[in-house]
Amino acid sequence: MVLNDIEKLIEKYENGETTLKEEEQLKDYFSQETVDPHLEVYKPMFQYFLVTKKEQFTKDVPLKTKNTYALYRWISVAAVAVLMFGLYFQNTRPSDEIDPVLAQQTMEALNLLSTNFNKGTSSVNLLSTNFNKGAENIAYVGTFGETTNKIFKNN
Repeated sequence: MVLNDIEKLIEKYENGETTLKEEEQLKDYFSQETVDPHLEVYKPMFQYFLVTKKEQFTKDVPLKTKNTYALYRWISVAAVAVLMFGLYFQNTRPSDEIDPVLAQQTMEALNLLSTNFNKGTSSVNLLSTNFNKGAENIAYVGTFGETTNKIFKNN
């Protein structure tokens, strides 16, 4: 093959514009014993491509699939069983056995929980307001930075 054609093909190859047939021509050229001295740097690369093309993986690939979701399935089955068990025994209990003292204590506990939850909600609202004020102050700092850049003519 003419040396000028090889140089053009190498240039096309480096730009990623060669076809498979042109790359095959380059591999054939660089598989020869004698290569032009200024093209010697490409010879190891194309010889590597020829060698790796002939390689084959001969080991057996084990196709064992691990069932990682089996544990989660059994946990969900157990949770459903406990839930069904609880619902069954809750519905078999007569409704006359409601303890008024226990019901009163439950209502007090829920009222206490509600009061504390409302306090926490007001704290979160205050935090949100302070966050918005901080964001506005940061915007002022940005404006200050732009102004100083204009004064000192920093780009």
